[in-house]
Parts: sequence; structure tokens; C-alpha cells
Amino acid sequence: MKISIIKIGGNVIDFPEKLDEFLALFAKFPGHKILVHGGGVLASRFGESMGVMPEMVDGRRITDKDTLDIVTMVYAGLINKNIVAKLQALKVNAIGMTGADGNLIRSIKRPVKGIDYGFVGDIQEINTELLDTLLSAGLQPVINAITHDKKGQLLNTNADSISSALATSLAKDHHVNLYFCFNKAGVLVDEKNEHSIIPLINEDIYAELRKENVIHSGMIPKLDNAFDALKKGVQHVWIGKAENLLLAAKGKTSGTTIERQRYDLY
Repeated sequence: MKISIIKIGGNVIDFPEKLDEFLALFAKFPGHKILVHGGGVLASRFGESMGVMPEMVDGRRITDKDTLDIVTMVYAGLINKNIVAKLQALKVNAIGMTGADGNLIRSIKRPVKGIDYGFVGDIQEINTELLDTLLSAGLQPVINAITHDKKGQLLNTNADSISSALATSLAKDHHVNLYFCFNKAGVLVDEKNEHSIIPLINEDIYAELRKENVIHSGMIPKLDNAFDALKKGVQHVWIGKAENLLLAAKGKTSGTTIERQRYDLY
């Protein structure tokens, strides 16, 4: 089975028109597919309105009890069910899920090592049998960034990490491609210049760009997860603008491709 894992972030979700445009593309995307979403921008806005200010470290959210309540309501409720309803209107038989549903994603609370991330989950296990069953039945899972520890505790888990973990787990038995869709044209040399796309990044180039602080903040976990996925059997990883998703599916030039193989680009 060929499976595509497609992740969208809060900068797409936060704008209704952009979300509608993306979901129309997702509906046309060929083959078996799984949509993974976060929603950090909207969660931060809701939190601020309730006096809970977001705290981020290297692009990852510190999640205390109040923040966990907010992200659960926003990710698993408002955003997830809105996406599922919109996809149903596009004749995509979507099913919305947290990691707790069907024991889909089991995590453990991240140990404190210098930074206490609070109720943040590190993924331990993916229920690939459940995903196989759903995909074979013609359902398209829409998975949000809430997982569980199988002891009754929900955990906030980075959506990029979830995408990578889903991809690597399914890659053991299937041909899997991974797509990270967000509001930029790709990984950029200058984040203010949409034309400064880095078309291909390998591990050596990534290390140099991090050293030069060209790549920082939320792009770091995204690329860390991309390389981890490639090392564990995923065939292809792409990062780019949500509106270019179908171009990427057809192999046309757009966005940034992540490769393990060494290329002498510089």
C-alpha cells in the first residue's frame, strides 16, 4: 500500500480561506492518505484570551495543566471536527482521531532534563494495525496533536513528531511519503524572501545552516523529524507551501526536498 502522511500547521488552520483551499487540494490528493494537524496559533490565541500565555522553547510548547486543557479543546475539538466536517462536504470519508482513540498513539510524559515541558508526550508506540484497517476501509484519518499514556493521561505532542512517527511505523510494511505543509514556500535562506528557497537539504547542509542560524525556532523540530523519518525507511520528505501540495505529489519543482544522500550544492 502506498500511503502519504500530510501535515498542516496552525498558520494554515488559522485562516479559514487557506484551510478551505488546502482541504480542496487534500481531497484531490491521490491514494491512501492521513492528515495530521496541530493548531498552535489558534491555541495560543484562546490561551491568551483566558490569561494563559504561551511559553515556547526551540519551537516546542511548554504544557502545564491549564495549557493542556486548552490545546485538547482546540486541537481535538474545534479544529479536528471542523476539518472532518469540511472533508465530508468534499466527499472525503474522514475520521477525526486523537492518539487515545483506538489506542492509536501511546506516549510517555517527557522526563525533566534541564527543561520541564510539563504534559508533553514522547511517542512510544503507533497502532499501525488500526491505521491499516481504517485505510483499507476507505477512511481517511485526521489526527491531531493529542496522545495518551495508556494510564488515563492525555499529553500534548508535537504534530511534526506525530507525522514522522506515523510515517516511520507504516514504512515497515508500506511505501510512505511524508509532506509538511505550512505557510512558507519551503525552507528559506531569508525567511522574508519567498524566492530564497533551499531546494534540497541533506544532513551536512542542515548542520551548517543551523550553525549559521539560517534554520532556527520551529523549523528545527520539523527538519529533525524529517531526517529521522528518512533514516527509518520513509521514501520521500517534502516541506513547502500548502497550496503546492499537488505539485509536490506529481514530482514537480516546488518547496524543499529533504535527502540523506550527500549532495555538493555549495
